[in-house]
Amino acid sequence: MMQQELINRISIIVPSLDPDEKLNQTINSLINIGFSDIICVNDGSREECLDFFPLSSDTVTLLTHNVNMGKGAALRTAFKHIKDNRPNSIGAITVDGDGQHKAQDVLRCAEELIWGQDKIVLGCRDFSQSHVPNRSRFGNKITSLVFKLLCGMTLSDTQTGLRAFPAKYYQDMIDVEGDRFEYETNMLLKMKAHKIPYSEVKIETVYIEDNKTSHFRPIKDSIRIYSLILKSTFAQFFKFALGSFLSFAIDGVLVFCLLHLFTTIFSLDLEIKNFNAMVATFGAKAIARVFSSFFNFTLNRKIVFPSSMPLRKALIRYYCIVIPVLLFSSILTAVFENIPIFNTAFMIMILGYAIDTILFFFNYSLQKKWVFKNTNNFPRKDQ
Repeated sequence: MMQQELINRISIIVPSLDPDEKLNQTINSLINIGFSDIICVNDGSREECLDFFPLSSDTVTLLTHNVNMGKGAALRTAFKHIKDNRPNSIGAITVDGDGQHKAQDVLRCAEELIWGQDKIVLGCRDFSQSHVPNRSRFGNKITSLVFKLLCGMTLSDTQTGLRAFPAKYYQDMIDVEGDRFEYETNMLLKMKAHKIPYSEVKIETVYIEDNKTSHFRPIKDSIRIYSLILKSTFAQFFKFALGSFLSFAIDGVLVFCLLHLFTTIFSLDLEIKNFNAMVATFGAKAIARVFSSFFNFTLNRKIVFPSSMPLRKALIRYYCIVIPVLLFSSILTAVFENIPIFNTAFMIMILGYAIDTILFFFNYSLQKKWVFKNTNNFPRKDQ
């Protein structure tokens, strides 16, 4: 009884364009299994398809776009409606209206939503089954690999339309960009950027008539999806590179200012390599490096890799990477300088740039995957 009361506070979103009889079959199956709030969105369907849409009732609300605006726009319209009209809502589940999502699987996602501690729930298909169309199997493998390599997200089904969202994320989903199929990819990218936890629930893998009713355009929409992933990844990398450059500039300015200050106060001549000059040079570089590295840490933690990890823990991890990298760079450069081919100033400069570039990418990867990774938000995959 308690669970049914909670399920009554979950809205089901069913976007549809030019449906057939499967839309009514889907909605009826959801009502029969216990859902009492269905939000169906007519995304500018043709006139001859309008009879397949349900009439508004106590359990069904029909929202209509006068023209086709795209699946993303339809989902956004539904999220806005629920946010504005369902003050006691605990969550919403998006369901495709072409019969590919079974009511029992939607119910399982609802149960996971109720007890899932504010996780977004993804209903994931098994693409290894023999009846899965080759284009779907291959496309999902490629997209999953791209998400893994470029975004660090492990997803079994990147294109699933069965997704459950706790009410606290409604505004996040309303703010997601994109009006068509790229909207669902941007959802995942936003989950990554905002450290929103998620879980996966295995669902039945259904393909009706080789999925011919899908409005997904394999080439055009796939290119758009991949471009979004690359754009997001390169934007993060650019911010990391810019932050490193700013830190380098701050370090240089501080060293110059501190050396000028020390030479003025202690009347030093840095061209004379005595003990006092060495101490002043070392001190200026050490102080500058402390300030510039902390600036870099703060920038990366707040902007490049937004993280809710406790400050102390993140700081310790950061310097566990930065200090060894600096030492390794210096040692490696010193070793290679003793090789005859690197005995000229030009070759030493090239060597330094090469080593620093390799370590730069290494540093980026470790900071992204370990230093600023919030262990409390690791995704959980249900088996």
